[in-house]
This record gives sequence, C-alpha cells and structure tokens, in this order.
Amino acid sequence: MATHTVTNQAPPRTDLDEFGTNVALVEAVVRFDAGAHVDDLHTTGCRVGAAAFQADAERANVREPQLVTHDRWGNRVDEVVYDEAYHRVIAAAVADGAHTAASARPGPGANVARATTFMLYAQVEPGHACPVSMTHAVAPVLAQHPEVGADWMPRVHSRAYEPELRAGKSSALFGMAMTEKQGGSDVRAGATRATPAASGTARLTGHKWFCSAPMSDGFLVLAQAPGGLSCYLVPRVLPDGTRNPFAIQRLKDKLGNRANASSEIEFDGTVGVLVGDEGRGVRTIIDMVAGTRLDCVLGSTAGMRQAVAEAAWHVRHRAAFGRTLIDQPAMTAVIADLQLETEAATITALHLARAYDDDADAAAIAFRRLATPVAKYWICKRGPAHAYEALECLGGNGYTEAFPLARRYREQPVMAVWEGSGNVIALDVLRALVREPETWEAFDHEVGRARGASALLDAHLDRTRTRVAAAVADPASAEVSARSLVGALALALEASLVARHSPAAVADAFIAGRLGDDPAAGALFGALPSGVDVAAIAARA
Repeated sequence: MATHTVTNQAPPRTDLDEFGTNVALVEAVVRFDAGAHVDDLHTTGCRVGAAAFQADAERANVREPQLVTHDRWGNRVDEVVYDEAYHRVIAAAVADGAHTAASARPGPGANVARATTFMLYAQVEPGHACPVSMTHAVAPVLAQHPEVGADWMPRVHSRAYEPELRAGKSSALFGMAMTEKQGGSDVRAGATRATPAASGTARLTGHKWFCSAPMSDGFLVLAQAPGGLSCYLVPRVLPDGTRNPFAIQRLKDKLGNRANASSEIEFDGTVGVLVGDEGRGVRTIIDMVAGTRLDCVLGSTAGMRQAVAEAAWHVRHRAAFGRTLIDQPAMTAVIADLQLETEAATITALHLARAYDDDADAAAIAFRRLATPVAKYWICKRGPAHAYEALECLGGNGYTEAFPLARRYREQPVMAVWEGSGNVIALDVLRALVREPETWEAFDHEVGRARGASALLDAHLDRTRTRVAAAVADPASAEVSARSLVGALALALEASLVARHSPAAVADAFIAGRLGDDPAAGALFGALPSGVDVAAIAARA
C-alpha cells in the first residue's frame, strides 16, 4: 500500500563494532595500559553489535525468568528457568572473560580490559551482568581465603558456562545474599543464624530479602554466628550431589533488570562454610562489595554509551523542518552534552579499573578506596537522567518498547540502588575521609595532577579541599551535606581526568559546562555554554 511506504526512519543500528565505534572507550583502553587487548575487544565489539545478539538481548528481557519451586511429583527443586536467549548472552560473556579474566590473567591493564569487555556486554544486555559481576567480585575474597576458595578458584576462572545445578561442574558463577527485610542496608541487623556443626561447617536458618541470580553455584552470605556477624560460602549443590536447602520464595517483580532473576530465599539448616574469622563477616565480604560497586560504575557507563549511541544514530538519519536532526543546533548541543557525560564516565571508570590491577601501589589502593564510592554515587545517579534525555531524542519511538531506550531508562536506576544507595554511599565517603586520611591524600594528589589546566578547575579543587577539611573537622555536621560533598569530589575527579587525557574540545566543554557559573548547565542536558564546539563533540558519539 502506498500509504505504508516507510520514509524518514533510521535503519536498524546493528552489525557494528561496538568497541571500535566508541572513540572515547578505545582511547581510554590504550591510555590505561590495555592496548594489548584491542584486537580481542574489537572481536567482542562485533559480537555484541551483531543483529542476532541484539535480538537475544531483547528476547531475554521479554521472556522473563520463571520460578519452578517443585517438580511434577512434588519434590522441592527451587529452580529458575531462563529463556535460551539469556543462556546464549551470558555464555558469550563468560567465554570472553567478562567475569574473571583480570584475576585469572593478572597484569598491568588486565582490569581495564576486563572492565571494557564487561561494559560491551552490559551495553546491550545488562541483566546477565549481575551474576557476571558478582563472580568477578568474589575472586579476591576466595583468593584471600584459600582454605575455602582453593577448590572454587579454578571454577570461577573457567570460560565455560554450565547453567545446570549439579556436582562436578568445571565452572561456577557466584552470587551474594546480605540484606534482610528488617535491615536493608543495615546488614548488622540481620537475623539469619549460623549454628556450628560437627563437620566444621555451620547450619544456616533465616530469610534473605534480596538474592540476585539464585541459580548461581555459590553465594557469600552473612549470618549471625556465636562470635558475631560472619561470612559463609553457601553452595547450591553439596559435594555428594544433593541440593543444599535453598528455598526460593518468590522472584522480585522489578522496575527493570527483567532478564535477571532476583529472589527472596529461605535457609533451613542450609550448609555454609565459614570464610574468614567468625565475627568479621563485613570485613571479609567488603572486597566483594568494592568489586560490585566498581561494576555498578561500569554498568551505568555502559548504559550511557548505549543511550547516546542510539540517540546519535537516530538524529543522523531523521530529518525535520528541512534539515537532518543532528544539523539542528539545539539537537547538536543535546547529543554533545550526552556525549560529554558518557566520556567523563568512561575515562573515570577505566582509570578506576586500572587502580585495581595487581601492580597497584599503596597510593593507588588508597585512591580506589575513596574514588570507588565517589564514582559509584555520581555516575550511577547521572545515569537515569542521561537515559531519559537520550530517549527523548527519538521522540515517540524512544518511548516504545520496540526500541531499546525504554528498557535502558528502566535499567539505569538499579546501579544506584545496588551495593549501597545514595545516602549509604555518601556516608561511606564521609567515613573514609575521617577515618582513613590517606585515601583523601591519594585522591587529592590524583586530581591535583590537572592543576593549571583550567582556572575553573583550579577554583573547584580549592573549594573542594576547603569542604573536605571542614567535613573532617566536624563529621556530624557534615552528614546533612554529604551528598553535595561527594558530588563535588566526583566532578573534581571527572574534570581532572578529561583535562589531562581528553581532546581539548571535550575537556573545555566539560569543565565549562559542569564547573561554570550557569546553574542550568550540567543540571539539564543540552544547556551548554556558548563557545563550546558541540559539532566536534557530537561527532564522537
């Protein structure tokens, strides 16, 4: 029918190299010592950019996980059934080392390469990234406790994906279960009990309010032992092949993250093996928390890249009022501003990942202790607004489920919620400033490397120093403005990195737009100050 001839619509954005087309990501990979991995990353970029992979990503979110509590004869099985599309997505991510490549093959830039691989997969399908991230994050905990982790390490380092629950598998994925309904972020309020058993294990009894990826092979769990809150490794399948009691009560009906199953679980005499010292559960699991917080930064950044890439693609193919949308100055400014946010997040995320490599010195370790929650707070908070603005660039198409940005808009808030929501993270930053002054010294030294590049940046660094000193002197009074302080620290970090490493057009625009006097700039995307080279920045999207 003549009335159904389609014109002025963008073609599908498929069969692209998602790594090679992301100029800022390629630059950061080389900048932070992962250049040797570029060929592999191009291969991954082509894989996730393929039409078939994108179709699997959509299907995994439409055909959501289903809980099966019992088999046909009434036996308790507690399994989650995923669509085959989900299995294909996560199998590819594991095969490319998105989970544990950095710990399996450590070295300078190893975490940068692994972070990039993780981001490329999470850019297209973020739900599977949850168990991939937790498996990455558990590796340092297992390595520090070889009495428990030795048998598990070869399995978490495996590039094989074996979704079935059974004994004797050559690979393993991990999850964690800390929060409970009465405590939430206050994990010390947990009521799950661990009763020592004669075999050297413990028997756990209690309820966990959030357990993501319940089909994982093992979990780190917090429970109250006689000596206090302790960390336990809970396997889904025991060495003799029997199922460990692990009753999945229901799957959470979530705003986004639909491809990933999140659940409530009951322990009833569940076998757990103590990891670390009894009564030191939070201290034991903290490295896993740090790893997953880093991946929240990576996931949010990956979402920003998907959002701006889809928006830029649309406006380069769509015309209105006699011109292609990208040639309309107001739209050019919006795309440029979205790209600025993405670039700042990208360079910050990979710089932070580099600080987790095994050659990190004391200064890098202190830096990452503070920079991880700072970046987690800010970048994850910026994600939802960024996704919305990109969605709007597509107009009505962006608001429909046929295009990926509606799904991305629902996805972005989860990274801000997981592993500590805003206030928890802001208070953690304040605690580090007060109790671990070496973290601030390392952070201040790092951002200070950019001094002299911009008068606006220098002034912001000076103001931030003054605010940190006041917060350390009176931490109780500082709590009310902790969020503002963390935002200032985050902008100091992002601006210093773009000033040192990004093209002049990007650095000048980011600093002017985020640290200048116009309150609208940075608050709403597309409100950049005059004189910014928006065309050059938008071209990088």
